[in-house]
Amino acid sequence: MIEILNDLPEGIVGAVASGTVTGDDYESVLMPAVLDATAGDKKAKFLLVFGDDFEGYDAQAAKDDAKLGAHYWSDFERIAFVSDHTVYRSLVKGFGFLMPGEVRVFPMADLDPAKEWLAS
Repeated sequence: MIEILNDLPEGIVGAVASGTVTGDDYESVLMPAVLDATAGDKKAKFLLVFGDDFEGYDAQAAKDDAKLGAHYWSDFERIAFVSDHTVYRSLVKGFGFLMPGEVRVFPMADLDPAKEWLAS
C-alpha cells in the first residue's frame, strides 16, 4: 500500500510504503501525486518512506516503478529515502548516484531532518 503524505511543503511529493505495494497503488495513488507535482515542467522533490511493515512490491508495482523512474528520470531535483530496512537502504545508496538529482538515505529516526533537507 502507498499513502501520500499531505503535510509537506509545495513541490514535495511524499509517500509511505507499507505491506505489499501493488500496481494499483502506483496508478491510483502515487502517479497522480507525481503528475501534479511535476505539471508544467516543474522539478519536484520526493520523500519515500519504507515503514517497518513494508514487505515489497508485487510484479505490476515493480514494473510501474521502473516506468515511473524512466519517465520522470530528470524531474526530481532531490530524493530522500527514509527506512531502517538495510537491504533497501544499501540499494538506494549503491544506485543513487545514477539519478540526475541528489539522493540521500535517512534512518526512520531522521524523518524530520529528511523533510527539512528536501524543503531547503
